[in-house]
Amino acid sequence: MAIAKAERLMNLALCLLGTRRPLSKRELRGSIEAYLEAGSDDSFNRMFERDKDDLRELGLVIETVENLDGEPGYLARRDSNRLPPVTLDAEEAAALGLAAKVWQQARLAGAASGALQKLRAAGLPEEVDPYEPHSALEPRIPVREAAFEPLMLACRDRRPVVFDYRKATAARPEQRHVEPWALECWRGHWYLAGWDRDRGAERVFRLSRITGKVRSRAGKFTVAVPDVVTVRETVAGWAGEIADRSALIKLRAGAGYPLRAKATSVRERGDGWDELEIPYGHGMDAWLVEFGPDVVVLEPAELRADVVERLRAVAKG
Repeated sequence: MAIAKAERLMNLALCLLGTRRPLSKRELRGSIEAYLEAGSDDSFNRMFERDKDDLRELGLVIETVENLDGEPGYLARRDSNRLPPVTLDAEEAAALGLAAKVWQQARLAGAASGALQKLRAAGLPEEVDPYEPHSALEPRIPVREAAFEPLMLACRDRRPVVFDYRKATAARPEQRHVEPWALECWRGHWYLAGWDRDRGAERVFRLSRITGKVRSRAGKFTVAVPDVVTVRETVAGWAGEIADRSALIKLRAGAGYPLRAKATSVRERGDGWDELEIPYGHGMDAWLVEFGPDVVVLEPAELRADVVERLRAVAKG
């Protein structure tokens, strides 16, 4: 959510939690600066009702009672909004410690460190030190793409974005209008799943192919976010890892090691090329194009045609 709204919600929550008696809307309006600047009574009433609903959706228990003047009053009792004590065993604490070590970028490192300090104060076992320099596990998730941070915030805030994206088979990037759903790292690369408004369909984008800045757009999502977003399954399909068929390709000797790793059989031809049989599924043509002149598809004919078509599109671009 926008910083101004987050601040307004926080101020309202503090007012409701800090009072010993119900506060009327008039009193709340006089206590919160953003409400004073709301303009008309109708604008304030709409803003207040939205904010109250948002806080309840976030889990704050807000009571509505009649105060002495006969008008509704609001308060959030502390005993109704108190979380139970945090209890962690050694395995749970170790898992949280390892998760915190994953993030090394400045924006996320501070939040992870602060969270661990709070957990220690709440009873994190002392024998589990997530910052132990001799720990055998040192997980890392690289985040080199400048697009990661704005997309992470857009996913969190449910905010549409616009960016320029260059497909593997395209010579120039194209503008995409996307409702971002989720980010996921798979085999060292970050991917974004979301709704492509221009194409009217779900799409997955590799962050390293986003060029220029990611720009936010006003407005709400037009499509509901799925309960389960299958980023890895989609990318695996691109790479031919969800395989239901087999292809025969010719590969230049000494090239295409990722293809060799997938091959079920390899035969040396003796002319500087090898013949490989590889399992594949949807999207294999896009992957093969990335190897350029080092790959020739022998069969099936439909896969060969798809690869040739993609190469011609690149050449025309």
